[in-house]
Amino acid sequence: MSGTTTARTRRTAGVPRQWRGTEAGGGANRWVVLLVLCVSLLLVAVDATVLHVAVPAVTEDLRPGAMELLWIVDIYPLVCASLLILFGTLGDRVGRRRVLLLGYGLFGAASALAAFAPSPQILIVARALLGVGGAMIMPATLSILRQVFPDRRERALAIGVWSAVAAVGAAVGPLLGGFLVENFWWGSVFLVNLPLMIVALPVGRWLLPESTGDRNGPWDVLGAVMAACGLFCVVFGVKRMGSGADPLDAVTIAPLLFGVVLLVLFVRRQRRRTHPLVDLKLFARPAFSISVGCIVLALLALVGLELIAAQYLQLVLGLTPLETGLRLLPLTFAAMAAGLVGSRMLQWLGPRLMVAIGFALTALAVLSLTAMGQADRPAVLVGGFIVLGFGLETTLFSAYESMLNEASAGSAGGAAAIGETSYQLGAGIGIALLGSVMNAAYKPGVSSVPGVPVSASSDASQSLGAAYKVSDRLGGHAGEALRSAARGAFVHGLHVTLAVSAGLLLMGALAALRLPRTMECAADDEEPAQGPDQCAQGGTDTPARRDRAAVAAES
Repeated sequence: MSGTTTARTRRTAGVPRQWRGTEAGGGANRWVVLLVLCVSLLLVAVDATVLHVAVPAVTEDLRPGAMELLWIVDIYPLVCASLLILFGTLGDRVGRRRVLLLGYGLFGAASALAAFAPSPQILIVARALLGVGGAMIMPATLSILRQVFPDRRERALAIGVWSAVAAVGAAVGPLLGGFLVENFWWGSVFLVNLPLMIVALPVGRWLLPESTGDRNGPWDVLGAVMAACGLFCVVFGVKRMGSGADPLDAVTIAPLLFGVVLLVLFVRRQRRRTHPLVDLKLFARPAFSISVGCIVLALLALVGLELIAAQYLQLVLGLTPLETGLRLLPLTFAAMAAGLVGSRMLQWLGPRLMVAIGFALTALAVLSLTAMGQADRPAVLVGGFIVLGFGLETTLFSAYESMLNEASAGSAGGAAAIGETSYQLGAGIGIALLGSVMNAAYKPGVSSVPGVPVSASSDASQSLGAAYKVSDRLGGHAGEALRSAARGAFVHGLHVTLAVSAGLLLMGALAALRLPRTMECAADDEEPAQGPDQCAQGGTDTPARRDRAAVAAES
């Protein structure tokens, strides 16, 4: 009896009172909370990908310029990335559930505005508001998950479910977007958020318990604003350079420098404060800093490719939006499978080997996709997407698990905000960086097509969709020559972009070699010690690395 009581006490250490119960009930309550968190994540994940297959329809209807189209696509992840630290730490103060429910409301209102946007400018504003709502929602999922699951083995399984749901959202997004665009209009891809929000609001209010983090000291409002403005300005400068702007242009260099200065001042401010907004000491731990870097590299290589692949499938191969969504399904189904088996794989392979293998598989898949040309090759696409999805999710799952394990439950909000910021920042920069690589490789192919006027070539160099419109306007042999040259140039640009992505992924594989070799877990019958990486039944919330030999020697 005493042993059972002690085990139960250790198992619920650090878990808020409202999540405890009987031995069975307490465990069940944690999984109910995970279910609610997954619904929250699904809401954001669907919106992150649902627009991809609708880009051609948006371009045809609203006729945005190249820069406006870029902002329409990536203003959401950039705003979200800029505000994650602000809302993540605010949730620690005023309550994570409260911020989460406010995020639901804003997300729904912004979705309605985006659906009926009459101009590119209004759509950009609506997407920015969606980013604000997403920044309110996302940190709560990981921070609550870290607190509810103090045992590392259970937490690894929970993160696997969480990441699988993210893959479901990525799968549902393009498929649902393709169906809606094909049968309704592009604005319907945003209306899909409303039913999810209508369900999530009452369910979250009813089932999700309120939780807070460390409330010691005042909340650093100025630091939160500095971080948000600094991140946004840096990414804005990168986006400008990625769109072909002169790096020395005042509109490009001024925000970039201002953002860097703000972030440097933010870091100095956090180091000097007794109660910092974000515990920067986490970055001194290799497992944490390397995991964050791996998340950035993985998303940087993937998200830009997803957008380019959607355009390739529709504009080069001539698939419908729905067919495009179906072609992307193998990638996301493979990612779902990797998330569900990730916990077992991590215990078997360890963080170092698992992340490195994930990166290597993803790089191999990306290189295999260079076999794509102007003709449809379904077998190559399906095989490449399956390996790509499994490898990428393997990397992300183990990187997230290692990152969260280095943070205590008390600092989970800040750690979750850092992780989600790296995710969104990697996605936003990936679109800008790989988009700029794509444009740089595409433009020379349409700049001097015989029989095509210089002004028409200039317009066609903006995008493949713009080239099709110019070719239709020209007609005749000149129009056909321009269309053929544009298709060839786009495929060439795709191959160059794939090669750059593979290089980034191999860099991630090398970086992963600094992660811990094993997932340290004390045996079930061992007394867990206060130290990092504790994952025994009843493990403590304090992260530390524990050597098995030391445990055996002490016992």
